Amino acid sequence: MKKLYQLTDAGKKELEKELKELKNRRGAIADKIAEARDYGDLSENAEYDAAREEQGLVESRIAEIEDVLLNAEIIKVSRSSSVKLGSKVELKTGAKTVTYHVVGPVEADPLAGKISNESPIGLALMGKKIGDIATITTPKGNIEYEVVAVG
Repeated sequence: MKKLYQLTDAGKKELEKELKELKNRRGAIADKIAEARDYGDLSENAEYDAAREEQGLVESRIAEIEDVLLNAEIIKVSRSSSVKLGSKVELKTGAKTVTYHVVGPVEADPLAGKISNESPIGLALMGKKIGDIATITTPKGNIEYEVVAVG
């Protein structure tokens, strides 16, 4: 059974853009390989090895993105009073306020405020409503977040 990947519409567009850029790099990598072959003995040719390694990385990322896009399920973002996949959530702990966008694991980027619904924070937030307290267990202890807004 194939795995379904849950993506937002914006996440799908980002992956399509990355796929296009990677496919555009194929020609340049092929040129590097051809140029490195002209240097002679391939057994001791660092440029050739580097170009082949780059080609392998690019091709595997292309295959990965194509698989995700082929098996993508677009998250329908709708207004809800509780936190669900696709929700933007404003949380407060003490004097600190943070905003997260709950997305699928493929799109997760905590530094950009996108957290996976499968992460400890995402799991603790699912189903919470404004005013609810979400307790997240971390190595430093429990942290309590109050749900301030759900969008």
